[in-house]
Amino acid sequence: MRNSKITWAVVIGAVVALLAGIGVAVAVNRGSDSTDAAPVGSAPASAPVLESTPSPSASPAPSPGADITGPLDLLLVGVDTRITISDWESHSDTIMLLHVDTGLKSAYLYSLPRDLRVVIPAFKKSGFAGGRHKITEAMAYGSRLPGKKTKNIQNGYELLAKTIGNYTGIKTIQAGAILNFGGLDKLVDKLGGIDLTVDQKVKSRHRTPDGKARKLVGHDYVGPQAVYLPGKRHLTGWQAIDYARQRYGLPNGDYDRTRHQRQLVKAILTKALSEQLTDATKLEAVITALGKTLVTVGGRRPVEYAYALRDLAPAKVTMVHLDGSGVGSGGGYLGEQLNTEARGFLNAVAKGKIPAYLKAHPKLVNKG
Repeated sequence: MRNSKITWAVVIGAVVALLAGIGVAVAVNRGSDSTDAAPVGSAPASAPVLESTPSPSASPAPSPGADITGPLDLLLVGVDTRITISDWESHSDTIMLLHVDTGLKSAYLYSLPRDLRVVIPAFKKSGFAGGRHKITEAMAYGSRLPGKKTKNIQNGYELLAKTIGNYTGIKTIQAGAILNFGGLDKLVDKLGGIDLTVDQKVKSRHRTPDGKARKLVGHDYVGPQAVYLPGKRHLTGWQAIDYARQRYGLPNGDYDRTRHQRQLVKAILTKALSEQLTDATKLEAVITALGKTLVTVGGRRPVEYAYALRDLAPAKVTMVHLDGSGVGSGGGYLGEQLNTEARGFLNAVAKGKIPAYLKAHPKLVNKG
């Protein structure tokens, strides 16, 4: 565990950003015409500002973020990016979305498969002509800078968000962030680890039982493996991220992995909220501590969404599982496609009819 434990709240992830309950959300402004995206004053979020000589009727200024009322669609992207390598081309290994209802007291957390076959629109900033590809590639295509070796991960996020909007019908994604595996590791350790229920036996492809990297020989790893057995477990940072990364050897591959990632998000939020801490200064400190492992893109400050989502309890976050199957051509694998029930859920999100749809399709709701 790293140094002293910093306690705060975070719903990670997706939708990106991290999404916070009373915790950290990272804003990505997707349109200045939205009232949710309007800039607020420069007053610090950690305390209300009073007039220097208040009159009897004077009252504290509204906390930054108090004007955010929802509904919100938030995006959390977990990438394989290596920020220290200027020309590294990132792919979005995790795509998680959080829809928060009007009133900001209930939400729905769901994932899109990294290999989902979609139409990625043309993108002038990178010179990308558009086409049908795996959704994980949108980040890479968007991050390219014509004639340069360096990559722009913010542009990559922009193209990914546009691709998601076109595919799902969601008109505006109000907040987002990009976090790599190292950032998640730090995040969990700063909470002192998390508790979650492992729902199936998971063997690590990447780590040994003591957390060291397994040796890569050719295209595969060799040596002892970390194993996560079913049951209630307390996981450190590296264990939590390692568990949530695995897809090889699982019965349903990436669909099992995305479920485990949602479990991780909820466990982080539960642990953070259990500390009952809403100090904005510490929230900002967490973001600073994450450093280059967390990339935020424009928009409102994280603490504003943190304040707005302060009443979003873990019990009010419904985890939704979207299923699908592989598609191919001539015997070759091209990617994944969501089934009719899953696509219907995305339509319900776009139209604001989630409760009715889940009532008619209860099997979509993850119980764990």
